[in-house]
Amino acid sequence: MKNKKPDWSKTELQIYIMLLCANADKKETEEELEMIQRNTSKKTFLKMYQKFHKHSEKKRLKKIEDVIDNHNYSQMELAAFRREMYKIFFSDGKFSMLEERLDWTLDNILY
Repeated sequence: MKNKKPDWSKTELQIYIMLLCANADKKETEEELEMIQRNTSKKTFLKMYQKFHKHSEKKRLKKIEDVIDNHNYSQMELAAFRREMYKIFFSDGKFSMLEERLDWTLDNILY
């Protein structure tokens, strides 16, 4: 049986990607999680947080690839989205090699 593609809203997809960014160095800080929660409802955040932690890294990237095409992001939306991603990456004051690798991977998926 083939896996059904997730039917996530733009907000849900963005939360999921932000969680991936926060988890890039394998440790989500309270500050990173608070930054993500500021832009959404607690219910939506918790829903995506639970989904995120059920998946492996490979499956997470596959889910993002499956969902991204469902939404027509404008260049302005993508630019704003990238700024949010970098806020998460640099929240601890550094840009680790793992975060850099994820940034490159997401760049290939998003564009």
